Amino acid sequence: MKSIEIKGFKRETLGKKATRQLRKDGNVPCVLYGGEDIVHFYAPVNNFRHLFYTPNVYIVNIDVDGKKYPTILKDAQFHPVTESPLHVDFLQIHDDKPVIIDIPVKTEGFAKGVQSGGILGLEKRKLTVKGLPKHLPDELVINVEDLDLGKTRKVGDLKFDNLELLNAQNAVVVAVRLTRAARAAQQQAQPEEE
Repeated sequence: MKSIEIKGFKRETLGKKATRQLRKDGNVPCVLYGGEDIVHFYAPVNNFRHLFYTPNVYIVNIDVDGKKYPTILKDAQFHPVTESPLHVDFLQIHDDKPVIIDIPVKTEGFAKGVQSGGILGLEKRKLTVKGLPKHLPDELVINVEDLDLGKTRKVGDLKFDNLELLNAQNAVVVAVRLTRAARAAQQQAQPEEE
């Protein structure tokens, strides 16, 4: 899995007044959970651009005053108007403990149903998985070559090595839907067959 680094600084004072001042100075207050201690720190808002505004998922290596922590993004709060980050939570990861994370889905192949005039729809752009950090992929690749018109691929149909899928088993991930033109052509073909 890809990783990025964020350099942060330990927070000396906590509370609303200190937090407001941090945001005013162009910083984002953050909290790191999952280690021996909870670490309160802040980082410049520009450091988060590559983390938030991308479909990719990263392992975030956080450097707080020289001490490094491998983490994953757990939660982020954004301003309702400016959409700038207000607060970010990270979870420290360990090589021997499984983590739960959302991984992007990517399709590969040219579906039979699309060749017949259908439209391939990606119903779930991310799936929630549980696995050890070393087994986490950058994306979950689903082959759709054998999907025909009106067919779907559900979470229960998918298997990935060393990963457990936590979404509902009957949730549709990929579907090939009929277009209006394909439906009309299909209806015109049926009377001729009779």
